[in-house]
Amino acid sequence: MKIVEIFKTNVQNDKDADKIITFLLALYPVYKINFDLEDEENILRVEANKLYIEANKIINYMIRLGYNCERIE
Repeated sequence: MKIVEIFKTNVQNDKDADKIITFLLALYPVYKINFDLEDEENILRVEANKLYIEANKIINYMIRLGYNCERIE
């Protein structure tokens, strides 16, 4: 079963996005993580083949890195 979480962020460029992806993949190596910076909400997309994605922890990590991040329902 595949599950997807989508987050609105204030990440502005590919360099920052790549840094965040590397950081998150170190914590969650089984997740598939990418950004859509062409979208006006600078989307962070996290996909996993399990029942639960730790959305709150991802939001907290993003905030600690200095970025806004909120889950899109």
